[in-house]
Amino acid sequence: MHVPLWVWLATVAGIIALFVFDFVFHVRKPHEPSFKEAAAWSCVFIAIAIAFGAGLWWVWGPQRGAEYFAGFITEKSLSVDNLFVFVIIMAKFAVPRVHQQKALLIGIVIALIMRGIFIAVGAAAIHQFSWVFYIFGAFLLWTAYKLGKESFEDSDEEEEYRPNLAVRLVQRWLPVTNEYHGKQLLAKVDGKRVVTPLFMVIVALGFTDLLFALDSIPAIYGLTREPYIVFTTNAFALLGLLQLYFLLGGLLSRLVYLGLGLSVILAFIGVKLVLEALHENTLPFINGGHPIESIPEIPIWLSMTIIVGALVVTGVASLIKDRRDRARV
Repeated sequence: MHVPLWVWLATVAGIIALFVFDFVFHVRKPHEPSFKEAAAWSCVFIAIAIAFGAGLWWVWGPQRGAEYFAGFITEKSLSVDNLFVFVIIMAKFAVPRVHQQKALLIGIVIALIMRGIFIAVGAAAIHQFSWVFYIFGAFLLWTAYKLGKESFEDSDEEEEYRPNLAVRLVQRWLPVTNEYHGKQLLAKVDGKRVVTPLFMVIVALGFTDLLFALDSIPAIYGLTREPYIVFTTNAFALLGLLQLYFLLGGLLSRLVYLGLGLSVILAFIGVKLVLEALHENTLPFINGGHPIESIPEIPIWLSMTIIVGALVVTGVASLIKDRRDRARV
């Protein structure tokens, strides 16, 4: 799949334009979005992502189109799971609802820029060393195990937020005030320039989402090796995340089995990566450094079926459990 430079530039410019539009239209005037507004714009951004995938399908064929949609569904699902942590961060910093849009969007943009760097590094590593898939696969299997284990543990206790490395460094090296100054990221207190809690929230959100990329980037590379598809699926998954945050709201706490569904998906992709690594093996201590051609390749349609099936089953199961729990009260 050859992607001309002008297509890359046009795509990046289009995504930047969408984020700028999102910022100007929704964030310039601080407000708490209504359910109707969040739902409408969520549909708009998802429709844009689907239209882009349809165009990619038409230009580069059904194989690449299916890879895009499988990747988009996976990345979107992982980003929804990230919202649980975003809710905790917002609560910990007591961010006023009217300013949460700004913090979320800037944090998401920072994460997208950093993910772009990760994607480029990952593409270069895969191009040079096929054994990287062993590492990606093992990491996803370990992540799936941890996520599945957490899903079966007692989740009644409120999860505690611990400041990440970026937040601790900012708190250590920059003067920070504990009081909000409207939508300002910087303020003057007693004639001294300080960073506001809103600035700290953006740092926390951006760095947290960057950590989530450690599993989402290997996951998408398990579905496609095309950097263009990897980048666009990540970009469109993050685009509209702001609206999903306000749309889902209390529904997040009711998706009790979402983590289990994501665990199944990550485990499946982890196995797929290991099988691909064996199929193209170059490590001397495995089969004498020769590829194991008898290893089957998992087709993209099967990947799509498992991904969608896991999400549908765990989503329906979550809602059934929630309904039963409410009926007992």
